[in-house]
Amino acid sequence: MVSESNKIGLVPAILMVAGNMMGSGVFMLPANLAGIGSIAIIGWLITIVGAVSLGLVFAKLTEINTAAGGPYAYAKKAFGDYMGYQTNLVYWLANVIGNVGLAVAGLGYLTPFFPSLQDPLVMALAQIAVIWFFVYANILGPKIVGRMQGITTVIALFPIIGVALLGWFWFNPETYMRGWNVSGQSSLTAVGMTLNFTLWAFIGVESASVSTAVVKNPARNVPIATVVGVLLAAACYVLSSSAIMGIIPNKELIVSSAPFSEAVSVAMGPTAGKIVAVCAAVGCLGSLAGWTLLVGQTAQAAAKDGLFANIFARVNRRGVPSAGLAIVAAIMTLQVLATMSPTASQQFGKIASIAVIMTLLPYIYSSVAIKILGYEKMSDKQGLFYTIVGLIAAVYSLSAMIGSNSEQTRWALIFVISTIIFYELSVNRKIEIREKRLKPGGCCVPRWVRYFTLAVTIAALVAMFWVSVGDYSSQRINKFINTSAISKTAN
Repeated sequence: MVSESNKIGLVPAILMVAGNMMGSGVFMLPANLAGIGSIAIIGWLITIVGAVSLGLVFAKLTEINTAAGGPYAYAKKAFGDYMGYQTNLVYWLANVIGNVGLAVAGLGYLTPFFPSLQDPLVMALAQIAVIWFFVYANILGPKIVGRMQGITTVIALFPIIGVALLGWFWFNPETYMRGWNVSGQSSLTAVGMTLNFTLWAFIGVESASVSTAVVKNPARNVPIATVVGVLLAAACYVLSSSAIMGIIPNKELIVSSAPFSEAVSVAMGPTAGKIVAVCAAVGCLGSLAGWTLLVGQTAQAAAKDGLFANIFARVNRRGVPSAGLAIVAAIMTLQVLATMSPTASQQFGKIASIAVIMTLLPYIYSSVAIKILGYEKMSDKQGLFYTIVGLIAAVYSLSAMIGSNSEQTRWALIFVISTIIFYELSVNRKIEIREKRLKPGGCCVPRWVRYFTLAVTIAALVAMFWVSVGDYSSQRINKFINTSAISKTAN
């Protein structure tokens, strides 16, 4: 129990929420939004309303339902075991896929230093190497990785805040308006298309809600901190993204692998641009290190509840679910290969779209759950307010899903429907645990898992070096990728 003297006031709570929200998620967005146009500013404003609503929903749900588990716990209690299982699986997979986006963004900002990363095959091999390296690092020393993430997150804030505040000195209104709507669609459709991307910057809004246990006067301060904190983060996102669209011409921004760095290079010279590139890369890759362990631990917790296979719950002598992390890395590797694209911004766009679609369902469930879980726990006035807020959040989430890529939405929903089959296996596992009184997990993950992880990392690095400087040509693969991209665009 935290004593009243040790609790934080309103201002620190606001900064805590904003700090939790802001990170590396926005670094590639200006390039993706450029494919639609600077009309994205309208999408940003709509998303701010949606993000504030979602933030309020999760802040209240945290207060009225203290059970750990986030969206999984809310869906399970409100709608039953299957919906809880579906939410957990979809939410976990969304985070796994989103981690690949961090790898793409981080390496995209290293392109000025390593031009060979412009080759899609080299880029894919580099992503695979980075993913497996951080898995290996987590297996060896998760505490070091955790501390590193805190430092890298702070480093990532410098480019975002810097461009948001100073970028406007080099802002050109003509450049901005010239790329207003380049999507070839109506304004309404174009705005709808932006929602899927702009929401990416606010993924994790559910974790931004401040714990009521550490805040003074939580009934008053938590909702205020949530709203103001989200708005503060939103201001940095909108200002930085819009400033970049007024600095870099639309056609150049669309193909950019490092929009923040290129904008600063135009404004302050190549040296400043390279410093920003390093900050952005460090921020993205540092976040990847921390989030890799998080998805492993999430799967571990699910396995202990009988929702995932037992292998995810097994730990090594350091208490790390190393076998589960290796499986996560394998899934991320497949995602890298499936999303290979001519440019880093295109690949990031695919990944962000899929991750957001998968996240939207847990958000919708939570938005509806507040009405059910809040029954008889809120006054009539409070109940009416949060019902309206939940409705706004749900409508926004549905709108973002409607505006998403139709092919990606279709496959995401097919996967969601297929979870009913996976649920059968989960039920069988839970019955087995109960009847045989099993204790899922345990120690003794084979040592070879660690060596295998290191071997994959080295193999990916060697392959990357071979493709980069050897006589091997990746023209066939690149031709295939370019042909596929053109074909999809034509369709």
